[in-house]
Amino acid sequence: MSIQDTIRQQVTENAVVLYMKGTPSFPQCGFSSGAVQILKNCGVNFAAVNVLADQDIRQGIKEFANWPTIPQLYIKGEFVGGSDIMKELYASGELQTMLADLKAE
Repeated sequence: MSIQDTIRQQVTENAVVLYMKGTPSFPQCGFSSGAVQILKNCGVNFAAVNVLADQDIRQGIKEFANWPTIPQLYIKGEFVGGSDIMKELYASGELQTMLADLKAE
């Protein structure tokens, strides 16, 4: 399986996926930390992929979305954006609407 196939599988098998530096409990950069906090504030469960643990994923995710930076958020298999876009969507309430049907019980 190619790295692109692996990424495609991750984003289709999980409703919400965050590609980040580090883990939700130990983010390795401020942008990733902010992204985790936003998702926690939205009250959703999400899969996190630590790009620092796998160089192929780290490079592959940039090519997959044609987006140069980490973190990257995917909802229902669709690329949403990075940390700045997440902040804007959260501030406007749009992110909460996108995640409304995925809230943790």
